[in-house]
Amino acid sequence: MKNKRCLSDLEVMESGVVGSLDCLPSMHRRFLDVGLVIGTRVVCVGKSPLGDPKAFLIRGTKVAIRDRDAKGIILK
Repeated sequence: MKNKRCLSDLEVMESGVVGSLDCLPSMHRRFLDVGLVIGTRVVCVGKSPLGDPKAFLIRGTKVAIRDRDAKGIILK
């Protein structure tokens, strides 16, 4: 069985493709609003000095997402 990777697992300059969203309805809506839909390629482009939050490039826009929220974005 393969280990599931989530968005919070990405290191700077790593990328992944969104496979599913496993989060609360309020966060699900926010993710959809910023373009995080199934099949979207996401690149980690930076992280704060303490490592949380990380910055991701999503459809040409940089978005900061906290680790606890990024754990709900499952990668393919």
